Amino acid sequence: MARQEALGLWVAVDSLKLQGDRFAIWVLRSPHPSGHVHYDCDWSPQLADAWQSWQSVFSVRGLPQVPHIPSAYIPRFLSEGDLSNAALSNADLATPVTNQPASYSSRYMQHLGMNLWQWLFAGPVKSSLERAQGIAIGQDLPLRLRLEIRDPELISLPWEIMQRQAGSRALSLKRKILFSRTSSDVDSLEVRPLDRALRILLVLGKDSPNETEDASASAQLKLEQEAALLKKILEKNSYLNLRPAAKRRVDMLVQPSAAELSNALETGGYNVFFYSGHGMPGPDGGLLFLSDTTLSGTELSQVLLRAKVRLAVFNTCWGAQPEESRSRSLPRSSLAEVLLHHGLPAVVAMRDSIADEEAVSFIQAFAQALAERKAVDEAVAIARQHLLTLYHFNQPAWTLPVLYMHPDFDGELLLSEETTQINQHTAFRPPVRQALLRDTDDPQKVWPIYSDVMRIGRKPDLNDLVISDPWVSSRHAEIFHRRQQAENGLAMAYFLRDNSRYGTFYRHDGSWQEVHRREVALRPGTQIRFGSQSDGQLLEFVIES
Repeated sequence: MARQEALGLWVAVDSLKLQGDRFAIWVLRSPHPSGHVHYDCDWSPQLADAWQSWQSVFSVRGLPQVPHIPSAYIPRFLSEGDLSNAALSNADLATPVTNQPASYSSRYMQHLGMNLWQWLFAGPVKSSLERAQGIAIGQDLPLRLRLEIRDPELISLPWEIMQRQAGSRALSLKRKILFSRTSSDVDSLEVRPLDRALRILLVLGKDSPNETEDASASAQLKLEQEAALLKKILEKNSYLNLRPAAKRRVDMLVQPSAAELSNALETGGYNVFFYSGHGMPGPDGGLLFLSDTTLSGTELSQVLLRAKVRLAVFNTCWGAQPEESRSRSLPRSSLAEVLLHHGLPAVVAMRDSIADEEAVSFIQAFAQALAERKAVDEAVAIARQHLLTLYHFNQPAWTLPVLYMHPDFDGELLLSEETTQINQHTAFRPPVRQALLRDTDDPQKVWPIYSDVMRIGRKPDLNDLVISDPWVSSRHAEIFHRRQQAENGLAMAYFLRDNSRYGTFYRHDGSWQEVHRREVALRPGTQIRFGSQSDGQLLEFVIES
């Protein structure tokens, strides 16, 4: 029996460029049709103050520029005495929920978490979340909450610490709400069968960009010992787990050359890539330091995709932070975002510098959860809970891992114990018939939907079907399919998802309907116009017999 799929809620945030500190919040996917809502709001002064105060306590990152510091740097956490001297208005903070003495650092953490929640989940977005949670609870399923931050200036915020109210659990610590970040600006996800074992490539790069090739033998020995320890941690099973875990194979490379890394990935059949070493932000995903050269995020993505890696984990500086230029964050410049943009299913990277012992604790719990066949987002939540237990709420360790997941990735790496894998040549697979869009004025002109997603819009480099009409948005809409239960078994169902400014219009039973920033089911014979009901190209959705 296969695992039930989690319900999904996808929330996107972007700035309204011409209106200063004003933002638009959309619910792009929801388990109920009325949940696709839109809400405009101002950047809250209270949230701005809470964010500035939080950075003064917890952030190692210099303001406004990003310091390029080695990954071995361990931040000195401020003492309670230091915190008591920081600018904090007690009247603005929640009263401690226990009888213990007030912890200023805990109150900073809680204060920003509640302000982030109240700003993001307000108005109709709050109602959409509550209804989605109700549906998930009623069906006894987790709710997979994906947050898309389109404004690069907001990416650095620790959205993982959001909490509804004082005393409640932070959003990223919940296991009934599986939290991740995402992006709509991604290449299509390649459909692959699930694996039966974890196959991990562990790579240790340079700890500093200033390391020389003629490093001492003792330093090289120390690095090899560190790699052996990490390998042992990744392979180790928990004795507390009563259920059999999946097999794990861990291979390691210590300061490989670019050619050695590429060859290992392309011949090893790995599904998980783990990198530990120095990293530096940059406009194309930053830089990772190997023995003979550096590797950018864009360059690494090509190797990982060719090798069919599903998950990449980075214990390195600023893997989830964008590059800055003239005190402005560059869009889609962090390592995690670049890898996701090129189609990698999932990436875990650090928002800030993480101490070695914290990273080891996270890695051990995360690998164990994956071996227990947990979905990636659930495994991150479990490992984050482990960090919270060890290092406490008032230290930033549990807030540092940031998970990015492809919007079409369900988080599954391994077959569950109950899953029976269907033979590739069986007749029980749902029949696949060719779907396409046809020009009604010229029926010979067709656009087949070959991949899982067809993207429609005005920009040639972003879309499969390019429509140059001025009312068509750059990334206007997508047509995709899902397997659904039908009377005669599984059947392929097609959907249209609108991401545009002016909407998409469709007609099936004689009357035109509009879909705007939500999705609708497509039936054969449906006529579609993008951006305008009366003007432009009239297309028909067809499924060939």
